[in-house]
Amino acid sequence: MTELLVLVDHSGGAPRRITLQLLAAARAVAPALGAEVAAVWLGPGAAEHAATLGAHGAVRVHHWDSADAKGYVTLPQVEALAALVAADRPAAVLFASSNHVKDVAARLAVRVDGGVITDATGLAVEDGAVVATKEVFGGDVITTSRVADGHLPLIGVASNAFAAEESGGGPAEVVALDVAPSDAATAAPVTDAVVQAGAGRPDIAEASIVVSGGRGLGDASGFELLERLADLLGGGVGASRAATDAGWYPHRFQIGQTGRTISPSLYLGTGISGAIQHRAGMQTSQHVVAINKDPEAPIFQIADFGIVGDLHQVVPKLIEQLEARRG
Repeated sequence: MTELLVLVDHSGGAPRRITLQLLAAARAVAPALGAEVAAVWLGPGAAEHAATLGAHGAVRVHHWDSADAKGYVTLPQVEALAALVAADRPAAVLFASSNHVKDVAARLAVRVDGGVITDATGLAVEDGAVVATKEVFGGDVITTSRVADGHLPLIGVASNAFAAEESGGGPAEVVALDVAPSDAATAAPVTDAVVQAGAGRPDIAEASIVVSGGRGLGDASGFELLERLADLLGGGVGASRAATDAGWYPHRFQIGQTGRTISPSLYLGTGISGAIQHRAGMQTSQHVVAINKDPEAPIFQIADFGIVGDLHQVVPKLIEQLEARRG
């Protein structure tokens, strides 16, 4: 049977939540394509997580168990996927819409005559082809796209667009991939990896709680306050574009139309006005709490709970109460 491939995004030897969301997305369209869901794991670690991948719908896992998969920049992964696509002829390939994987997908598309769609928030099947829905212009416009007939669809799915629900399947079958990277693919080795500040906290794209700050923090020191709050809540820290452009917090934590898209259970926005560009990145949060001294701030229009007040007075009180509850 034809396969619908899901490229596993893993970190620290375990699949990230986006992978389980991708498997849910694949399950939603695989029957209409007459396909089975299969995962692709590049690098060591698949066998230890075959049960998890199977429980979320993967029938099998194609596994390249080699440090070469992560030991060089991009090309070994592209070559491994190109070989699998040539042998397997899948109905489509789903991947996480992160910067690195977009690079892999674009290079793969050139090699296998595929078409790339990124940041999809919905998938359907029409006339035997996968159709992707995505939001543009801050969610004001919804588009549908499909790859031209005869070309392999490579579709990047936005974080939190699908719920990571189990399917009840048993452990996935692990199938070894035999890959020998070319000299060109091994020309750029990864010589060092630096753990960036904030890496100990949950990634904001996967965190169930996100505390975010904006221009109202006043300066970079305000984020120290938010980090204390996030650590007490077990959450991640995000920022508005105004805050990152001011150099108060790294750009990789920016939430919004030109930044990251998140959908946590709880979003706590402090000192953020809530312009449409920012709301585009967090408006699917299940519960929104806003703290802002401006009662007319747009963020209150989508907030489930709003506090009109000075965040420099409110947040320390919140930290104090949380610390007291911890004892």
